[in-house]
Amino acid sequence: MTGAPRVGVFGLLGSGNLGNDGSLEAVLGYLRAEHPRAVVDALCGGPEVVSARYGIPATRLHWYRGEYRTASRAGAVAAKGFGKLVDVVRTAAWVRRHDVVIVPGMGVLEATLPLRPWGFPYSLFLLCASGRLFGTRVALVSVGADRIRDRPTRALVRWAARCARYRSYRDVLSRDAMRAMGVDTSRDEVYPDLAFALPTPPASAPPGAPGPVCVGVMDFHGGNDDRARAAEIHRRYLDGTTRFVRALVEDGRPVRLLTGDACDAPVAAAIRDAVGSPLVTAADATSLGDLMKELAAADVAVATRYHNLICALKVGTPTLALSYAAKSEALMDRMGLGAYCHPAREVDADRLLAQFRALEQRSGDLRRTLAERNLAVARQLTDQFTALTASLFPTSPTSHHAHVYREAP
Repeated sequence: MTGAPRVGVFGLLGSGNLGNDGSLEAVLGYLRAEHPRAVVDALCGGPEVVSARYGIPATRLHWYRGEYRTASRAGAVAAKGFGKLVDVVRTAAWVRRHDVVIVPGMGVLEATLPLRPWGFPYSLFLLCASGRLFGTRVALVSVGADRIRDRPTRALVRWAARCARYRSYRDVLSRDAMRAMGVDTSRDEVYPDLAFALPTPPASAPPGAPGPVCVGVMDFHGGNDDRARAAEIHRRYLDGTTRFVRALVEDGRPVRLLTGDACDAPVAAAIRDAVGSPLVTAADATSLGDLMKELAAADVAVATRYHNLICALKVGTPTLALSYAAKSEALMDRMGLGAYCHPAREVDADRLLAQFRALEQRSGDLRRTLAERNLAVARQLTDQFTALTASLFPTSPTSHHAHVYREAP
């Protein structure tokens, strides 16, 4: 590759999901350190936010601005359908302008949360197919995947993955899922989630000082296969989590509620209102860095959203996962805390409280375990960025410094 490489980043970025934006931030850090001459722009869900926050030009992912609103009237249905056709041309034209397109992390090959095939799976397929057509190198970097039952969604995800030049996964379960869905993964590697490459904030409380219990909450209604019982799942999750927070407050423990997406705020507000105690407060985090600062000050954490969980583990806080998918359990196993998982679909406040107390009793040991595992994760991410450079920027000079943008522990 001669001259300044033209690099695009793609995804539901700038749309309110802190985990997605954290993955983008990690990739931008890699590009700025290792390929500073690269000309970078984005095709994304929230272009205004991405441009303002990260200083790169950004284009709206969909032509139709109401893409993620339910279309009930005939005019809206027609506009959405027409938008799908327009997006074929828009996506192809955008891809063609680039040498490389990176899809940074995210669960782009999974359906663990409600998902329609004509939504993001269709957009991802257009991206990867355009890359194959025009010779643009498309990379799916440390992405999440799972086995998808819905046939149209599964087909689009499989075709998209097959068209990508480079694929890596954030856990073995993801690679196995793609293999089971018919993708040749023999050359694909598994690396940690990109959020682990972000800088780690310093501890904000002196050792031994009492801290809050951070509880990461989520607007959880189950996944694609749970649509018929989504309301029931949400009620059980909210009721169980509220009872757990109330029990902590009754013990005199301050609780700090965390969110990871704009849609989670009403859940945090509902828990605060139901408990009705000044010991319960909510953080106003706008990035994974903000979440990590909150979690670094905590004694213990309980987290639902996947990237809340990552942030807690990365800063070395003993954590209990309210797990809604196998990816959470795989992450907890990787970080040495596999015994501390609780199902988000069936939150039992009494059992959760017992698990929480058992976690606290082993807090010191678990902090040492997390410190060791984070060192290993950092080495793996250095390997990931080295492999990415070799695949996407074959004529770039080899870098001799670390590719993980974090402070030394």
